[in-house]
Formats: sequence, C-alpha cells, structure tokens
Amino acid sequence: MISGDKNKWFNEWNSKMCMDVEKAVEKVERWKSDGRVIVFTNGCFDILHPGHVAYLTEARSLGDKLVIGLNSDASVRRLKGDRRPLNDLEDRMKMLAGLSVTDLMVPFEEDTPLTLISNLKPHVLVKGGDYSIGEIVGSEVVLKEGGKVFSLGFSDNYSTTGLIEKILKSYRDV
Repeated sequence: MISGDKNKWFNEWNSKMCMDVEKAVEKVERWKSDGRVIVFTNGCFDILHPGHVAYLTEARSLGDKLVIGLNSDASVRRLKGDRRPLNDLEDRMKMLAGLSVTDLMVPFEEDTPLTLISNLKPHVLVKGGDYSIGEIVGSEVVLKEGGKVFSLGFSDNYSTTGLIEKILKSYRDV
C-alpha cells in the first residue's frame, strides 16, 4: 500500500472516533443542519462478528449517518463481568471505524447511553431484536423529539458470548 493511501485511511478512521461528547454534538448538529437523518445505536461490540455487521448495516440503512455509542471498558466490565472486554475501547473503535457504515463513534462511561442520546437527539434510535421498543434506553427521548425507534432483527447464530464459548471449547477439546 502506498503510504499516502495508508494515511488517507487512518485519517478517515480517526475522523470517525470522537472522545468528546461536545464535539460529537457539534458534528451531529452540522449533519442535521445539512438535512441528514441521524441514526443512533449503542453497544459493547467487544468481538466484532457477522451479526454485528448485519445489524449495523441495517441500522445505517434507516438514515444518512450512523452514530454508535460505545460502552467504555469500565462500563463493559460492569455489564459483562471482570473478564470483559477482551478488546479495549481503542481497539473496538478501530474495528468499527473500519466499517463503511460507521460515521461516528462516541464512548460513554455510564451503564446506559441515556445521557448521550439526550445530548445527541438522533432522529432514529435502534437496538437489536433482543430488545422490545419499550426496553430500548432513550426511546422516550427520541419519540418526544418526533423521532423513530426500531428493534431490528436479531441473528440467533451470532453473539459475542457464544463466540467466546466456542473458542474456549475448541481449546478445551485439544
């Protein structure tokens, strides 16, 4: 790869990673003022798998820009246990930045993205099909602003926990 191309891709990836909520809000507001429909989802995305890619692709199809709220490492540990995340925040952000459907990622420290959603006020809020609309954190905020909330399809064949168990089993059987 020519180094100029490499720098172009690294710059594009870095432009998708926003560690500062205020800067993320400014970027989202610019997109909104340009008439863009903002879609928001969130998760840990510890080990990226085909279920994640399908879900994020479907989420992105609901608007013009996909913003991903990403649980911080401490938040993942509180939600998933002390052995997680397997990939730290920076690596999880790099993986998601490599997906063409990702437009912006913003980490959050809390257990839920409610504050982030309240600040960003996306037009569309989505989660996987393992959540009902009423269970989706931030749905009240988005609906109050006139937005839409969707519970997308869920791939039973893919889960990070299932993938970890499969890896562990394959090494136990050796």
